[in-house]
Amino acid sequence: MPVEINRSLALPDRDFTWSFVRASGPGGQNVNKVATAVQLRFDLAGTESLEPAAKDRLRVLAGRRVTGDGALIIVARNQRTQEGNRREALERLADLVRRALVAPKARRPTRPTRASRERRLDTKTQRRATKQLRGKVRWDG
Repeated sequence: MPVEINRSLALPDRDFTWSFVRASGPGGQNVNKVATAVQLRFDLAGTESLEPAAKDRLRVLAGRRVTGDGALIIVARNQRTQEGNRREALERLADLVRRALVAPKARRPTRPTRASRERRLDTKTQRRATKQLRGKVRWDG
């Protein structure tokens, strides 16, 4: 069953690899017996669901969670059950992908107004005068 990111995008199951390991944290006496922590491995380099620009943004957003072979690894161990951790890992991946799908707005350079330039220069002149008054006092007599 594909993971739905938004109405127009769903990531196919073939891009995921799951592994379960023992987790520290909540779980009581079960914590040493049951592998509840989830490691979700998403094949970022090989997926065809995302366009290249979105892949690049996702790679930057994920940071150190992306391995050398282009896989994004998400580890979830906050819940007491495997299913809860699986849900959490998928939600974290979906959140990262949603953020990567939003292209940043291009910055349009603007020029400062004439009034703002004059204000800046006036402030500099006042500061210069203030600092000159702090100089050594000379006695010309």
